[in-house]
Amino acid sequence: MSEQKEISWKKAFIITLITFSILALIGISTVYYVSQELPPLEKLQSFSPNEVSRIYSANGEVIDRMGVQVRSIVPKEKIPQAMVNAVVAVEDRRFRNHWGLSLPDLARAIIVDILSMQAKQGASTISQQLARILYTKIGYEETLIRKIKELLTAIQLEKMYSKDQIVANYLNTVYLGHVWGIKAASKYYFKKKVENLDTEECALLAAIINNPGFYSPYQHPRRAFNRRNLALRLMNRENFLTEKEYKRFRNTPLQVVKQEQVAKTAPYFVKFVKSKLNNLEDKYDFNLRKDGIKVYTTLNTEMQKSADSVYNKYIKENQTKLEKSFLKDPKKIKKAIPDTSSYSYDEIKKIIQQGVIADSLSLALRKSLVVQGALVSMEPNSGKIRAMIGGNDFTRSKFNRATQAARQPGSAFKPIIYATAIANGFSVTEKLLNQPVVLHMSDGSRWAPRNYSGETGGKVTLREGLRHSINLVAARVIQKLISPSAVVNTTNKMHFSTPIPAVDAIALGSAEVKPIDLTAAYATFANHGVWTQPKAILKIEDRYGNVIYENKNEQNIVFNEETAFLVTKLMEDVIKNGTGGRSRWLWKFYKTAAGKTGTTNNYTDAWFMGFTPNLVTGVYIGVDNHEISLGKGQTGARAALPIWANYMKAAHNKKGWGDQKFKKPEGIITKKVCKVTKKLPTRFCPKVKEYFRKFNVPQKYCQKHGEKDNNQESSDNIF
Repeated sequence: MSEQKEISWKKAFIITLITFSILALIGISTVYYVSQELPPLEKLQSFSPNEVSRIYSANGEVIDRMGVQVRSIVPKEKIPQAMVNAVVAVEDRRFRNHWGLSLPDLARAIIVDILSMQAKQGASTISQQLARILYTKIGYEETLIRKIKELLTAIQLEKMYSKDQIVANYLNTVYLGHVWGIKAASKYYFKKKVENLDTEECALLAAIINNPGFYSPYQHPRRAFNRRNLALRLMNRENFLTEKEYKRFRNTPLQVVKQEQVAKTAPYFVKFVKSKLNNLEDKYDFNLRKDGIKVYTTLNTEMQKSADSVYNKYIKENQTKLEKSFLKDPKKIKKAIPDTSSYSYDEIKKIIQQGVIADSLSLALRKSLVVQGALVSMEPNSGKIRAMIGGNDFTRSKFNRATQAARQPGSAFKPIIYATAIANGFSVTEKLLNQPVVLHMSDGSRWAPRNYSGETGGKVTLREGLRHSINLVAARVIQKLISPSAVVNTTNKMHFSTPIPAVDAIALGSAEVKPIDLTAAYATFANHGVWTQPKAILKIEDRYGNVIYENKNEQNIVFNEETAFLVTKLMEDVIKNGTGGRSRWLWKFYKTAAGKTGTTNNYTDAWFMGFTPNLVTGVYIGVDNHEISLGKGQTGARAALPIWANYMKAAHNKKGWGDQKFKKPEGIITKKVCKVTKKLPTRFCPKVKEYFRKFNVPQKYCQKHGEKDNNQESSDNIF
């Protein structure tokens, strides 16, 4: 056996020194490397956790929340001592004595992990957990590097904050199941303010931190009860509770409140607001999901409730009529879904009446049978959107028909045609033949439109043409008085977002428009000729209340106020004596109002657009499948007007708006004319009051009814 050579103590010392030096160098290098990825000192000094951003209605209600983690901050003075004691007892009983790292707990965790050959025992202190929650650079991976990052950050936090502040920050940011932070949790589980929490409630909240899903008092009440009692026992062990208190509290049943699903307010409006916010984020340097911003909107929740109630009632009636029309005519079913040969009539009937969805084909059929709609309601002078509906069910279809759907407006587009003519100097008493015409279409084809009644006649004034929605008169306005390009110029000033081809057919609303654009166009008439951009957001504040964005609407003059007034009076006549008359005699909306119906070919789209001096509202009804008719006779007056009239009545009542007349500009003259010829009347003429600009007041007397009335001129001019 060979003799082993002994190492001298000098050599052994040098080897040991080198080994320890290398290890120390590795350790120092590792710590230095890791420290480069830690949060900067100034960020540690500023306690600024992610906070939820909120969207508020105009009347102060929260209508939506946005955020990665929903947190609200409570100052440490308002957190009950029992809550602090509970979380310390459960999560870190040596919290008051360590400097960010609990060596005994770390040693115990290492021994348990070695014996079990797996990571079973956690050893993070409250300070370490707070470091991990607040600073995303630390990460959540179960690695040595993450542990070092966590420990170094925790030590820095311990240097900067008191123990009370650390535990308060922890409670404000920790996940407690469903919500983040003690404030949200106390409201969620107990409907209480934080300062009013009882001891056993504090124990439950501290108990579920470790595994909120596993210990949920809603999903696993028995587990939550036992875990809560363990927290109470730990509080007793740490002398936070007496034995008597512990025994009393452990027998207290869990008393969490029942969670109710609250329907979201105006989901389509909220989606519209979020799309605007996404465009503003980069420009104004805020983060919707982290910065806790406050978004103040224009929505009036009371008016929105009225809109929802009325819309839901009448959309069901429209749906029933559509289904009946399909069941009467199997050809309609074939047109909606060509491949229906595999279905019997009884099966199709079941799909239509009961909504039974058996496969993709029946689903497609059902989608072609759902009546959808949109409503936009806004104040004409400010552009503030007070209510918005974009469809029947946001959970099924997030497509916002109020702001995204482009559909033909039919006769609802005619006021823009008439306004362009009046702006070019023509009088409302201008007469045109009610006779057949041929219109040029955007695809180069020709179209010979008909009147809704099928009748034709002699000359008709602009007032009569709009009052009764006579198609042939509107067509002649664009062919004889103005041009398609003049109308397109008007729509450009009104900021329509869809292309409007400069062709004759736009006289009858052939160009597709969005409901929000058409509503804003009608608001131009109510706002004395000034177009105002629809406004959904008033201002945005940061979490500290500083205004970071304020909406200053874009406005521009489209018409002078005389033109706007004359067209408004034409549309007032539509509601008093024309196609909008049902709003009065059937739906009992008696406020001074102006408006216009719209119906497209084959009853595929139905509209009613109208306004008072206080509010303008547009309603659209149709099926998403452009080929599907709402059913014979489903005009704007029948399908859309009931929603408009009943909503407007409810909205005016809720706002307390009395009847208000449209203000006549100084440049408008009220003059009595012959009801038949529209010329200055003789003593024998049937007379009617009419509105004129000074330059187109009639100069000639009626030759049809006899001699001139010499007293007429001085008594009939009203300035």
